[in-house]
Amino acid sequence: MSSSLITVSYLASAALFILALGGLSTNDTARRGNLFGMIGMAIAVLVTVIAFVNRNFEILVALMVAGGVIGFVLSRRVQMTQMPELVAILHSLVGLAAVLIGFATFLEPAIEYVGVEKTIHEIEIYIGICIGALTFTGSVIAYGKLSGMIGGAPMMLPARHWLNLALFIAVVVIAVRFVGEPDHDQAMLLLLAMTVIALLFGIHMVAAIGGADMPVVISMLNSYSGWAAAATGFMLSNDLLIVTGALVGSSGAILSYIMCRAMNRHFISVIAGGFGTSGGSSAGPSFEGEVQTIDIPAMAELLNGAKQVMIIPGYGMATAQAQHAVADITRTLINKGIKVRFGIHPVAGRMPGHMNVLLAEAKVPYDIVFEMDEINDDFPDIDVSIVVGANDTVNPLAQEDVDSPISGMPVLEVWKGRTTVVLKRGMAAGYAGVDNPLFVKENTRMLFGDARASLESLAQAL
Repeated sequence: MSSSLITVSYLASAALFILALGGLSTNDTARRGNLFGMIGMAIAVLVTVIAFVNRNFEILVALMVAGGVIGFVLSRRVQMTQMPELVAILHSLVGLAAVLIGFATFLEPAIEYVGVEKTIHEIEIYIGICIGALTFTGSVIAYGKLSGMIGGAPMMLPARHWLNLALFIAVVVIAVRFVGEPDHDQAMLLLLAMTVIALLFGIHMVAAIGGADMPVVISMLNSYSGWAAAATGFMLSNDLLIVTGALVGSSGAILSYIMCRAMNRHFISVIAGGFGTSGGSSAGPSFEGEVQTIDIPAMAELLNGAKQVMIIPGYGMATAQAQHAVADITRTLINKGIKVRFGIHPVAGRMPGHMNVLLAEAKVPYDIVFEMDEINDDFPDIDVSIVVGANDTVNPLAQEDVDSPISGMPVLEVWKGRTTVVLKRGMAAGYAGVDNPLFVKENTRMLFGDARASLESLAQAL
């Protein structure tokens, strides 16, 4: 294949990837965006195989088929509630690939570089392996936290900030020694030492971040995986991989920054691995008060008498697969002339956009779905707020000056409405491990039980 055709094909793929990102910006164009991305990737893979692979085709085909089968099976089996941990573990594979490609390039370079070019190539390898290693272990820890295998509370090691600084300095010092090292075996030992440090840093970086910040961690790791891919592109002199990695890396960084602003977190603090994470007890204080419950008929009567209703979905809605029941209730209330809106916290669920995807799946009209900043001032005019499985994102404790993992995080101020109905299985704390005084406020009613069963019964009662 000619170099001109390769360049044109790669440009077409890059354009499709950019169109894919643009399409994902709205619910109406998301499917088209996904299609653009899939076509672009198909072109990229096909052109790369044809242009650059000249032996061992049977091994390559076997691995591609195996990977395709695994991906297909996972896509069919994984529930929406498991998407955050699936995304995290896929990020780890990108990081691992960068590490393996980096070592392969170092051990058997396709081109023998000399002089300045050799120095630049060694820097590319070093950075690619470093980013890939910390992305790999950081994503594995994120998977453990999201799947429940590891507790959501931040791991607070003594002098953890100094430990992070020491690891960073060690990576820089080894880099100075590695670049230009004439002894190949000695350079290999330095590369291995840096890899171990980067792996440890990835573990500590994510382990030090509390459960309340995990959605930011997911987008942050997405950014890291993109930069790892870009570094791999430099190692392989592959322009498309550089462009694609830069797109993923920059978009993930922008998303992380936006989410940090929405959560009143410092972007640098989060990516530095726990800087600014509260060191207080993750359990938080307990609250005394009388819990007032409500049953289905009473809730139906309450809604029928309302003029404005706000629905706040959380991870509990995803767990119960209650989005379709929520959509049925929404349509019923709208048909009765009741104004219904949805309030989405930036970190509702356990990955960015989790609740939006679930509501779109249930065909909830997108024009009644609002972000927190758009509707938070409207709660005093809301007659009934329905909280479906949310906890930390509606916790008034976040606005109080206490030593808590969620202190300072903007929340949906549902308690300012006339009546709030909270659907939960019990009184357990949220993912951040903090008790919620909302549950004992005078204008709050608790509807205990499975959210899907409760909402389906409510839909019938309405």
